[in-house]
Amino acid sequence: MQQQDLLLQQQIEAVIFASEEAVTLNNIRQVTGKNLDSGEFQSIVERLNAEYAATGRTFQIHHIAGGYRFLTKPEFADLLKQLFAPKIRRKLSTSILEVLAVIAYNQPVTKGEIQQIRGVSPDYAIDRLLLRGFIEVRGRADSPGKPLQYGTTMDFLDLFHLSSLKELPKLREIKEILQEQEEQEYLTRQDVIETTLSNNYQEATIQEHEKQ
Repeated sequence: MQQQDLLLQQQIEAVIFASEEAVTLNNIRQVTGKNLDSGEFQSIVERLNAEYAATGRTFQIHHIAGGYRFLTKPEFADLLKQLFAPKIRRKLSTSILEVLAVIAYNQPVTKGEIQQIRGVSPDYAIDRLLLRGFIEVRGRADSPGKPLQYGTTMDFLDLFHLSSLKELPKLREIKEILQEQEEQEYLTRQDVIETTLSNNYQEATIQEHEKQ
């Protein structure tokens, strides 16, 4: 590999490694000053991943949320779950995660619809989720009062390491996962979707959604 090509590969690696969110090809172009096309960029990512695999690294570069970021391999999920689960719970309470789950599976959805599913007001949770950037206003519903509708954002996909909403598990899959996870001490007995959004082990209820 030529020195110039190696330098570009190192620059791309450094940018993705240092970023706290998924890095897009446009981000790479702006930071490196190189007008890479998608094919060239993908080739570099594949070359980096091949090097990581050959040297037994525990991580690879993945395409998620419209960009690229480093993720550890699935076989280390249980180990890292023990590290991050308490931290995640401090960041997002169970009630907030419940609202986030309802929005994710019913979007676009209004406050009234969320309250009908959960049985309690979602006002506080929605405010916190908007502040964190995990949800956004998608417009207004065609119903009396024209209430605001909410949906998830790219930051939500990034949080759960999803490429798109199509990767959200089916309700049947969620139920099976929850049954398998019941014995783990940091999961609650009911109303949980931790470990359902691409093995990120977030807690949230879906019982009311299954009734829809």
